[in-house]
Amino acid sequence: MDETGFVERMSQHGRQVYVWANAAGTRYEEHSHPYRKYLCCLAGSIVFSGPQGEVALAAGDELVLEAGTPHSALVGPCGVRCAEAHQ
Repeated sequence: MDETGFVERMSQHGRQVYVWANAAGTRYEEHSHPYRKYLCCLAGSIVFSGPQGEVALAAGDELVLEAGTPHSALVGPCGVRCAEAHQ
């Protein structure tokens, strides 16, 4: 999925999309969100770890994290750029 397709799909459901990027090696310690998170990796890579195990995302890959799911993440060696929406 590319950014345009992700934005269009999320917009059809009334969800606003945010785009963000992180440098290589950026780490997010374990946390959770009070909302469902839809994520699309646009460039680079990131690995999420949580109850589902490890999920590696590269450009075009998507992930849905249910509200309250504890997870951590580690950005890959080339950095990452993602689009996300919440519900």
